[in-house]
Amino acid sequence: MKKMIASISEYMGIIVLATAILALAFPHVAGQVPPTVINYLLGIVMFGMGLTLNLHDFKVVFSRPKDVIIGSVAQFSIMPLLAWGLSRLFSLDEALALGVILVGCCPGGTASNVITFLAKGDLALSVGMTGVSTLLAPFVTPMLTWLLAGKTVDVNVVSMFLSILWVVILPIVIGFVVKRLLPSFTSRATTYLPAVSTLAIAAIVAIVVSANAHKLLTGGAIIIVVVMLHNICGLGLGYFIGRILRMSSAKRKAISIEVGMQNSGLASSLATIHFAAFPMATIPGAIFSVWHNISGAIVARLYTIKSQTSDVSS
Repeated sequence: MKKMIASISEYMGIIVLATAILALAFPHVAGQVPPTVINYLLGIVMFGMGLTLNLHDFKVVFSRPKDVIIGSVAQFSIMPLLAWGLSRLFSLDEALALGVILVGCCPGGTASNVITFLAKGDLALSVGMTGVSTLLAPFVTPMLTWLLAGKTVDVNVVSMFLSILWVVILPIVIGFVVKRLLPSFTSRATTYLPAVSTLAIAAIVAIVVSANAHKLLTGGAIIIVVVMLHNICGLGLGYFIGRILRMSSAKRKAISIEVGMQNSGLASSLATIHFAAFPMATIPGAIFSVWHNISGAIVARLYTIKSQTSDVSS
Protein backbone atom coordinates (compact mmCIF):
# COMPACT_ATOMS: atom_id res chain seq x y z
CA MET A 1 0.00 0.00 0.00
CA LYS A 2 2.76 2.43 0.96
CA LYS A 3 4.58 1.76 -2.32
CA MET A 4 1.41 2.45 -4.29
CA ILE A 5 0.80 5.71 -2.40
CA ALA A 6 4.39 6.81 -2.99
CA SER A 7 4.10 5.97 -6.69
CA ILE A 8 0.91 8.01 -7.09
CA SER A 9 2.52 11.14 -5.64
CA GLU A 10 5.85 10.55 -7.41
CA TYR A 11 4.25 10.26 -10.84
CA MET A 12 1.76 13.08 -10.34
CA GLY A 13 2.55 14.78 -13.65
CA ILE A 14 2.14 11.57 -15.63
CA ILE A 15 -1.12 10.68 -13.87
CA VAL A 16 -2.64 14.11 -14.48
CA LEU A 17 -1.51 14.07 -18.13
CA ALA A 18 -2.93 10.56 -18.65
CA THR A 19 -6.20 11.66 -17.06
CA ALA A 20 -6.46 14.64 -19.41
CA ILE A 21 -5.84 12.43 -22.46
CA LEU A 22 -8.46 9.90 -21.32
CA ALA A 23 -10.94 12.72 -20.66
CA LEU A 24 -10.41 13.94 -24.23
CA ALA A 25 -10.83 10.43 -25.64
CA PHE A 26 -13.85 9.50 -23.49
CA PRO A 27 -15.50 12.80 -22.49
CA HIS A 28 -18.85 11.17 -21.69
CA VAL A 29 -17.39 9.43 -18.61
CA ALA A 30 -16.43 12.43 -16.46
CA GLY A 31 -18.77 14.69 -18.44
CA GLN A 32 -21.68 13.42 -16.34
CA VAL A 33 -20.16 14.84 -13.14
CA PRO A 34 -21.60 18.24 -12.09
CA PRO A 35 -18.96 21.03 -12.34
CA THR A 36 -19.72 22.05 -8.74
CA VAL A 37 -17.91 18.90 -7.60
CA ILE A 38 -14.69 20.78 -8.45
CA ASN A 39 -15.21 22.93 -5.35
CA TYR A 40 -15.37 19.90 -3.06
CA LEU A 41 -12.30 18.34 -4.67
CA LEU A 42 -10.35 21.56 -4.24
CA GLY A 43 -11.58 21.73 -0.65
CA ILE A 44 -10.09 18.27 -0.05
CA VAL A 45 -6.71 19.45 -1.37
CA MET A 46 -6.83 22.55 0.82
CA PHE A 47 -7.90 20.51 3.86
CA GLY A 48 -4.83 18.35 3.28
CA MET A 49 -2.69 21.47 3.15
CA GLY A 50 -4.13 22.55 6.51
CA LEU A 51 -3.25 19.16 8.02
CA THR A 52 0.40 19.66 7.06
CA LEU A 53 0.76 23.25 8.28
CA ASN A 54 2.59 24.20 11.49
CA LEU A 55 2.95 27.57 13.13
CA HIS A 56 6.67 26.97 12.57
CA ASP A 57 6.00 27.15 8.80
CA PHE A 58 5.13 30.83 9.20
CA LYS A 59 8.25 31.56 11.23
CA VAL A 60 9.99 32.53 7.99
CA VAL A 61 7.43 35.35 7.54
CA PHE A 62 8.69 37.03 10.72
CA SER A 63 12.33 35.93 10.68
CA ARG A 64 12.87 36.75 6.97
CA PRO A 65 10.12 39.18 6.00
CA LYS A 66 12.17 40.68 3.17
CA ASP A 67 12.40 37.33 1.34
CA VAL A 68 8.68 36.64 1.74
CA ILE A 69 7.71 40.15 0.61
CA ILE A 70 9.93 39.89 -2.48
CA GLY A 71 8.44 36.49 -3.31
CA SER A 72 4.84 37.56 -2.73
CA VAL A 73 5.17 40.75 -4.77
CA ALA A 74 6.74 38.71 -7.57
CA GLN A 75 3.93 36.13 -7.30
CA PHE A 76 1.10 38.65 -7.60
CA SER A 77 2.73 40.87 -10.24
CA ILE A 78 4.61 38.63 -12.69
CA MET A 79 1.92 36.00 -13.28
CA PRO A 80 -1.09 38.37 -13.58
CA LEU A 81 0.79 40.72 -15.94
CA LEU A 82 2.12 37.81 -17.99
CA ALA A 83 -1.43 36.45 -18.26
CA TRP A 84 -2.77 39.79 -19.47
CA GLY A 85 0.12 40.32 -21.89
CA LEU A 86 -0.06 36.83 -23.42
CA SER A 87 -3.83 37.11 -23.81
CA ARG A 88 -3.39 40.33 -25.76
CA LEU A 89 -0.39 39.07 -27.75
CA PHE A 90 -2.24 35.96 -28.94
CA SER A 91 -5.59 37.78 -29.32
CA LEU A 92 -7.46 35.23 -27.20
CA ASP A 93 -11.24 35.49 -27.08
CA GLU A 94 -12.68 36.88 -23.87
CA ALA A 95 -13.45 33.46 -22.32
CA LEU A 96 -9.95 32.03 -22.76
CA ALA A 97 -8.35 35.36 -21.81
CA LEU A 98 -10.42 35.38 -18.63
CA GLY A 99 -9.28 31.84 -17.84
CA VAL A 100 -5.61 32.70 -18.34
CA ILE A 101 -5.97 35.82 -16.18
CA LEU A 102 -7.69 33.81 -13.43
CA VAL A 103 -4.74 31.40 -13.38
CA GLY A 104 -2.31 34.31 -13.21
CA CYS A 105 -4.15 35.97 -10.33
CA CYS A 106 -4.37 32.85 -8.15
CA PRO A 107 -1.92 32.06 -5.32
CA GLY A 108 0.92 29.56 -5.52
CA GLY A 109 0.07 25.89 -5.80
CA THR A 110 0.76 23.34 -3.05
CA ALA A 111 2.79 21.17 -5.45
CA SER A 112 5.41 23.96 -5.52
CA ASN A 113 6.66 22.88 -2.08
CA VAL A 114 7.36 19.36 -3.30
CA ILE A 115 9.11 20.64 -6.43
CA THR A 116 11.20 23.09 -4.37
CA PHE A 117 12.27 20.24 -2.10
CA LEU A 118 13.27 18.09 -5.10
CA ALA A 119 15.15 21.04 -6.62
CA LYS A 120 17.12 21.57 -3.39
CA GLY A 121 15.61 25.03 -3.04
CA ASP A 122 14.77 26.99 0.11
CA LEU A 123 11.86 24.87 1.34
CA ALA A 124 11.05 27.12 4.32
CA LEU A 125 10.70 30.12 2.00
CA SER A 126 8.57 28.08 -0.42
CA VAL A 127 6.17 26.94 2.32
CA GLY A 128 6.01 30.45 3.75
CA MET A 129 5.26 31.96 0.34
CA THR A 130 2.55 29.40 -0.40
CA GLY A 131 0.92 30.10 2.97
CA VAL A 132 1.09 33.87 2.62
CA SER A 133 -0.13 33.97 -0.99
CA THR A 134 -3.02 31.64 -0.08
CA LEU A 135 -4.05 33.83 2.86
CA LEU A 136 -3.84 36.93 0.66
CA ALA A 137 -5.80 35.30 -2.18
CA PRO A 138 -9.32 36.22 -0.96
CA PHE A 139 -8.36 39.89 -1.17
CA VAL A 140 -5.79 40.00 -3.99
CA THR A 141 -7.18 37.49 -6.51
CA PRO A 142 -10.61 39.14 -6.98
CA MET A 143 -9.10 42.64 -7.18
CA LEU A 144 -6.45 41.66 -9.73
CA THR A 145 -9.04 39.79 -11.81
CA TRP A 146 -11.26 42.86 -11.77
CA LEU A 147 -8.40 45.16 -12.75
CA LEU A 148 -7.19 42.98 -15.64
CA ALA A 149 -10.46 41.50 -16.94
CA GLY A 150 -13.16 43.81 -15.55
CA LYS A 151 -13.36 45.91 -18.72
CA THR A 152 -14.57 42.99 -20.83
CA VAL A 153 -16.22 40.70 -18.25
CA ASP A 154 -18.41 41.45 -15.22
CA VAL A 155 -16.28 40.55 -12.19
CA ASN A 156 -18.08 40.36 -8.83
CA VAL A 157 -15.22 41.01 -6.40
CA VAL A 158 -17.24 40.39 -3.22
CA SER A 159 -18.65 37.11 -4.49
CA MET A 160 -15.19 35.89 -5.51
CA PHE A 161 -13.83 36.90 -2.11
CA LEU A 162 -16.47 34.78 -0.36
CA SER A 163 -15.87 31.83 -2.69
CA ILE A 164 -12.15 31.77 -1.92
CA LEU A 165 -12.92 31.96 1.79
CA TRP A 166 -15.24 28.95 1.59
CA VAL A 167 -13.31 26.83 -0.92
CA VAL A 168 -9.74 27.59 0.16
CA ILE A 169 -9.38 29.29 3.54
CA LEU A 170 -12.07 27.41 5.49
CA PRO A 171 -10.78 23.90 4.58
CA ILE A 172 -7.23 24.97 5.48
CA VAL A 173 -8.41 26.29 8.86
CA ILE A 174 -10.38 23.09 9.51
CA GLY A 175 -7.34 21.01 8.60
CA PHE A 176 -5.13 23.06 10.89
CA VAL A 177 -7.61 22.71 13.80
CA VAL A 178 -7.94 18.95 13.23
CA LYS A 179 -4.18 18.64 13.35
CA ARG A 180 -4.05 20.42 16.71
CA LEU A 181 -6.94 18.46 18.22
CA LEU A 182 -6.29 15.02 16.70
CA PRO A 183 -2.53 14.63 16.28
CA SER A 184 -2.62 10.82 16.11
CA PHE A 185 -5.22 10.87 13.32
CA THR A 186 -3.21 13.52 11.48
CA SER A 187 0.03 11.55 11.66
CA ARG A 188 -1.72 8.59 10.01
CA ALA A 189 -3.60 10.70 7.46
CA THR A 190 -0.57 12.65 6.22
CA THR A 191 0.86 9.43 4.77
CA TYR A 192 -2.00 9.38 2.30
CA LEU A 193 -2.26 13.12 1.61
CA PRO A 194 0.06 13.39 -1.44
CA ALA A 195 -1.79 10.56 -3.17
CA VAL A 196 -5.22 11.96 -2.27
CA SER A 197 -4.24 15.43 -3.52
CA THR A 198 -2.90 13.96 -6.77
CA LEU A 199 -6.12 12.04 -7.41
CA ALA A 200 -8.27 15.09 -6.51
CA ILE A 201 -6.33 17.30 -8.96
CA ALA A 202 -6.57 14.60 -11.64
CA ALA A 203 -10.34 14.44 -11.08
CA ILE A 204 -10.64 18.23 -11.44
CA VAL A 205 -8.74 18.06 -14.73
CA ALA A 206 -10.95 15.19 -15.94
CA ILE A 207 -14.18 17.09 -15.19
CA VAL A 208 -13.05 20.33 -16.87
CA VAL A 209 -11.48 18.67 -19.93
CA SER A 210 -14.48 16.37 -20.45
CA ALA A 211 -16.90 19.29 -20.34
CA ASN A 212 -14.94 21.10 -23.05
CA ALA A 213 -13.43 18.19 -25.00
CA HIS A 214 -14.92 19.11 -28.38
CA LYS A 215 -13.77 22.73 -28.22
CA LEU A 216 -10.32 21.66 -27.08
CA LEU A 217 -9.92 19.20 -29.95
CA THR A 218 -11.02 21.75 -32.55
CA GLY A 219 -9.05 24.76 -31.34
CA GLY A 220 -7.03 23.96 -28.27
CA ALA A 221 -3.50 24.33 -29.69
CA ILE A 222 -3.28 28.07 -29.14
CA ILE A 223 -4.32 27.94 -25.49
CA ILE A 224 -1.87 25.11 -24.80
CA VAL A 225 0.94 27.30 -26.18
CA VAL A 226 -0.20 30.28 -24.08
CA VAL A 227 -0.41 28.21 -20.89
CA MET A 228 3.05 26.72 -21.47
CA LEU A 229 4.55 30.16 -22.11
CA HIS A 230 2.80 31.57 -19.04
CA ASN A 231 4.33 28.92 -16.81
CA ILE A 232 7.81 28.91 -18.38
CA CYS A 233 8.10 32.70 -18.34
CA GLY A 234 6.94 32.76 -14.70
CA LEU A 235 9.60 30.22 -13.72
CA GLY A 236 12.28 32.15 -15.61
CA LEU A 237 11.33 35.63 -14.39
CA GLY A 238 11.03 34.41 -10.79
CA TYR A 239 14.59 33.11 -10.93
CA PHE A 240 15.79 36.26 -12.72
CA ILE A 241 14.38 38.55 -10.01
CA GLY A 242 16.15 36.51 -7.34
CA ARG A 243 19.38 36.81 -9.28
CA ILE A 244 19.04 40.58 -9.76
CA LEU A 245 18.50 40.96 -6.00
CA ARG A 246 21.60 38.82 -5.33
CA MET A 247 19.68 36.16 -3.45
CA SER A 248 21.21 32.76 -2.79
CA SER A 249 20.74 29.95 -5.30
CA ALA A 250 18.32 28.13 -2.95
CA LYS A 251 16.15 31.25 -2.59
CA ARG A 252 16.15 31.86 -6.34
CA LYS A 253 14.89 28.33 -6.95
CA ALA A 254 12.13 28.72 -4.37
CA ILE A 255 10.91 32.03 -5.80
CA SER A 256 11.15 30.72 -9.37
CA ILE A 257 9.02 27.67 -8.57
CA GLU A 258 6.54 29.56 -6.36
CA VAL A 259 5.98 32.20 -9.05
CA GLY A 260 5.68 29.71 -11.92
CA MET A 261 3.40 27.15 -10.25
CA GLN A 262 -0.15 28.35 -9.58
CA ASN A 263 -3.20 27.01 -7.75
CA SER A 264 -4.80 26.38 -11.13
CA GLY A 265 -7.51 24.21 -9.57
CA LEU A 266 -8.77 27.35 -7.83
CA ALA A 267 -8.80 29.14 -11.19
CA SER A 268 -11.02 26.44 -12.70
CA SER A 269 -13.25 26.51 -9.61
CA LEU A 270 -13.68 30.29 -9.77
CA ALA A 271 -14.41 30.10 -13.50
CA THR A 272 -17.07 27.43 -12.87
CA ILE A 273 -18.77 29.35 -10.04
CA HIS A 274 -18.62 32.93 -11.27
CA PHE A 275 -18.28 32.81 -15.04
CA ALA A 276 -20.71 30.09 -16.14
CA ALA A 277 -21.50 32.20 -19.21
CA PHE A 278 -17.91 31.57 -20.36
CA PRO A 279 -17.43 27.78 -20.08
CA MET A 280 -14.08 27.88 -21.90
CA ALA A 281 -12.68 30.00 -19.05
CA THR A 282 -12.21 26.76 -17.09
CA ILE A 283 -9.85 25.32 -19.72
CA PRO A 284 -6.63 27.30 -19.00
CA GLY A 285 -6.72 26.18 -15.36
CA ALA A 286 -7.10 22.52 -16.38
CA ILE A 287 -4.25 22.71 -18.90
CA PHE A 288 -2.06 24.55 -16.40
CA SER A 289 -2.73 21.79 -13.83
CA VAL A 290 -1.37 19.24 -16.29
CA TRP A 291 1.53 21.24 -17.65
CA HIS A 292 2.99 22.81 -14.49
CA ASN A 293 3.42 19.40 -12.89
CA ILE A 294 5.37 18.24 -15.94
CA SER A 295 7.46 21.42 -16.16
CA GLY A 296 7.96 21.38 -12.38
CA ALA A 297 9.51 17.92 -12.53
CA ILE A 298 11.76 19.02 -15.39
CA VAL A 299 12.81 22.22 -13.61
CA ALA A 300 13.53 20.33 -10.38
CA ARG A 301 15.83 18.03 -12.33
CA LEU A 302 17.58 20.93 -14.09
CA TYR A 303 18.08 22.85 -10.84
CA THR A 304 19.46 19.71 -9.17
CA ILE A 305 21.96 19.19 -11.99
CA LYS A 306 22.95 22.87 -11.75
CA SER A 307 23.55 22.48 -7.99
CA GLN A 308 25.67 19.37 -8.52
CA THR A 309 27.70 21.13 -11.21
CA SER A 310 28.27 24.12 -8.93
CA ASP A 311 29.39 21.86 -6.09
CA VAL A 312 31.91 20.12 -8.35
CA SER A 313 33.21 23.45 -9.66
CA SER A 314 33.71 24.84 -6.16
